[in-house]
Amino acid sequence: MKTLICLLLLTGLTLSAADLTGKWSGKFDITTADGENKPDSAVMSLKVDGTKVTGTAGPNEDQQWTIKNGKLESGKLTFDVVMEGDNGDDKGSLVFDLVFDGETIRGSATGTGHDGDKMSAKVDLKRAS
Repeated sequence: MKTLICLLLLTGLTLSAADLTGKWSGKFDITTADGENKPDSAVMSLKVDGTKVTGTAGPNEDQQWTIKNGKLESGKLTFDVVMEGDNGDDKGSLVFDLVFDGETIRGSATGTGHDGDKMSAKVDLKRAS
């Protein structure tokens, strides 16, 4: 009986991880170092292999950056993004700390802009249709 329950739990976690693979879009509400709020958008294309998450993230389909150090463990999704300009110049970096519940990706991102200013953002995404 214990084996059956463990198998069912593992299957549920595997299905949830597989459900993360795909395109996601939604809100990326930024708060700057001086407290100014700026609504923006986010688009992510994610792929899961075990607990490893790869893909891209950015403000829209045309502007995407590579996800680094991506992990999904027990619904907690974490990764880093280095934002690069068209010339390959560094425009800042973000660290994402998110929760995937099977239908949404929500949480926060913190980082620095190209000028070194600290920023944070609330992330709220749904599967793109």
